[in-house]
Amino acid sequence: MTRDRRPRPARLSPSDVLYVGAAGLRARTIRVILSALGIAIGIATMIAVIGISSSSREQLLRQIDRLGTNLLTVSPGRTVFGEKAELPTTALPMVKRIGPVRTASATGAVDTTVRRTPLIPKAVTGGIAVQAASAELLTTLEGDVWKGTWLNAATERQPAVVLGSVAAERLGIARTGVRVWMGGRWFTVIGILEPMTLAPEIERSALVGFPIAVEFLGFSGRPTTLYERSGEEAVAAVRAVLPRTVNPQNPSEVEVSRPSDALAARAAAAGAFTNLLLGLGAVALLVGGVGVANTMVISVLERRREIGLRRSLGATRGQVRLQFLVESLLLSALGGVAGAALGALATLAYAWSRDWPPVLPLWTIGGAVAATLVIGTVAGIYPAVRAARLSPTVALTTA
Repeated sequence: MTRDRRPRPARLSPSDVLYVGAAGLRARTIRVILSALGIAIGIATMIAVIGISSSSREQLLRQIDRLGTNLLTVSPGRTVFGEKAELPTTALPMVKRIGPVRTASATGAVDTTVRRTPLIPKAVTGGIAVQAASAELLTTLEGDVWKGTWLNAATERQPAVVLGSVAAERLGIARTGVRVWMGGRWFTVIGILEPMTLAPEIERSALVGFPIAVEFLGFSGRPTTLYERSGEEAVAAVRAVLPRTVNPQNPSEVEVSRPSDALAARAAAAGAFTNLLLGLGAVALLVGGVGVANTMVISVLERRREIGLRRSLGATRGQVRLQFLVESLLLSALGGVAGAALGALATLAYAWSRDWPPVLPLWTIGGAVAATLVIGTVAGIYPAVRAARLSPTVALTTA
């Protein structure tokens, strides 16, 4: 029995494989950077999109938790003839009689304008509404006064007005004690409110007391919007009885809404928009993968002499194939790491600029690594197979 004395090719250790694979990258630095840039852009886009969307959603969820989901608003709907309905004057006291209701208040639209001086035309309103407001409004909305004070039992009977944050900005008023022209007479600004996320209509309003609105501004006394807060566990039950309580004769003419639903819808919409941007990032990643494949094919063509020499010295087809596959993986990994870092930095910078909590899900990093490996493998298979098939003789004579 004779032993097989044919020489066997040396086995490459993992460190040798990495060294050989990185050798081709070190020799072509500029080309490597440009090829990795395509991968980096795709990965950075996808991570930034997910991170910014997650940060925005977290901000909305924190707003919902802070503001609560137990606020309901009641407004008039439409009659059977399609006309605008009206709420009864007894609507507010009736709502307050509902057991689980903790606090309730009302506002009523006043048919007048608010201007800095009577010399400004009435048509120039700046989008500011004038509303009568009950004294409990600020408590019900859990709002805060930025400057000055809120309406009370005395000031709601006097020519005093409280401005929402947007209304004050549009009027150019940043302090109390300033007078504005309303309904043919001067009103004194006694307060400016903080922004109210759940009641944006209040932000754009000039608010006066019900008694003064009825006496001097021609207000009918009918509320146009009711605000109510109850316990979280009783919201559904209160919502079900509100229409019949507010207007027992025509409950179908009453509309009940939950302002926090708008924030939840915005969070859902942000997720839907994220899918679109993720598609764009995937396209950029695909283009980057094509760039890596193109770079590897050109590398094989340029390095025929090297491939032929390695094959002549005993390298197997598998070792050559592994060399170029590792080179492709390293090239993609370089772009993936750079892209992950850029995407994370973009997320942090944007979140901090908007005063959002920066959120970057861990699965995005894992997804970026997986995508990089897949791209590197797919992009390197064909060049690696092509390099392994080169005959040593042909490679050395045609190089």
